[in-house]
Amino acid sequence: MNPAFIDQWFPDELQDNYIYKLITPRRVGLTRCRAEYFVRLWAYLLLKQQELSGRLRKPLSQLTIPKGFVPCTNREAAELFYANKDRGSDRAAGMMIDILVDLGLIDKLFDGNTICIRIRPVAHLTSSNPLAEAIQFQVDGFNPRTDAVIVANFLARNYNWMSNTSNYIPFKITKLLRSWAHQYPSSMRVLRRCDTSAPVGFYMLYPTASESEEKFFLPPINSLYLSSSSTIDPLKMATPGNPDCTSVLVRSWMIDTPYITHQNVCRFLEDLQQTLVGMEADFPNLWDLYAMTIHPSYQELSMAIGFQKIGDQTNSSVSWLYTSVDQFLNLAMEKAISKLEFRCHGAESRLTG
Repeated sequence: MNPAFIDQWFPDELQDNYIYKLITPRRVGLTRCRAEYFVRLWAYLLLKQQELSGRLRKPLSQLTIPKGFVPCTNREAAELFYANKDRGSDRAAGMMIDILVDLGLIDKLFDGNTICIRIRPVAHLTSSNPLAEAIQFQVDGFNPRTDAVIVANFLARNYNWMSNTSNYIPFKITKLLRSWAHQYPSSMRVLRRCDTSAPVGFYMLYPTASESEEKFFLPPINSLYLSSSSTIDPLKMATPGNPDCTSVLVRSWMIDTPYITHQNVCRFLEDLQQTLVGMEADFPNLWDLYAMTIHPSYQELSMAIGFQKIGDQTNSSVSWLYTSVDQFLNLAMEKAISKLEFRCHGAESRLTG
């Protein structure tokens, strides 16, 4: 499928119809231009998948969601986005793809070699919505062999606003997840779809060595390791059995869209409580529980489950959070989050560091 021929396989008038529906009602951050790029990308990935499976026969009359991830280079995207305009660069197309990821319209996988894109269902444009279907979920141990790449890619969206090298971040996170799983796997958990076994949520409790505890009293921006170019983690992991380990960091806690529901958030937090109880057997003197939030929109969740901001708060989007281990374990999660609302499109719930 040649991207330059997209208008022949999905006519302009049909594109305009989808674009209008996409921007009505108005959505923050979604301009008409971005909506146009998304619709053209959606049509192209659907056509490309049909061609790869030998089912490409005639022009599209409507858009359906392609199955899973479809390969798409930045050059292909540039030909799609800028076919009838002044030629845009491959780099500009790659940046636009990242914007569409941030808007919650697509998912992007990058394993160091190939970019693959998955179209996310848009409730009023598709006949099926994953949340409307009876999808079952389970909380399970993180599998470094099968989960690392998927988890790394949705975690990487946390850091898009801080780094212009977003293609590198998933690769770095993939390596780190597998390294951490080798050191202390029992504190790494995923929320998993039962039908596909795909991880759609992830958390990690990071037992912090006593010599690194000082970092929790310094500016948190200094401890943002995953989004930096540094090869040295500012926070050292404690060794199981070390009686001097008194602190645990929620190194990451995130549920990917569109799977954020009260039930999933509650079950994931309750599992975190159980994991923390299990860690007390390896670290008998755990007292303090820290987390980091990198966006103010997630403060409501963290405050509801007992965390409080500590330290310098001049940077409102990055702050250390604290609660005691005892207080957290005594919390009734279902009651604690009962008044919160979770959006299913365009924003994840996440604590990370």
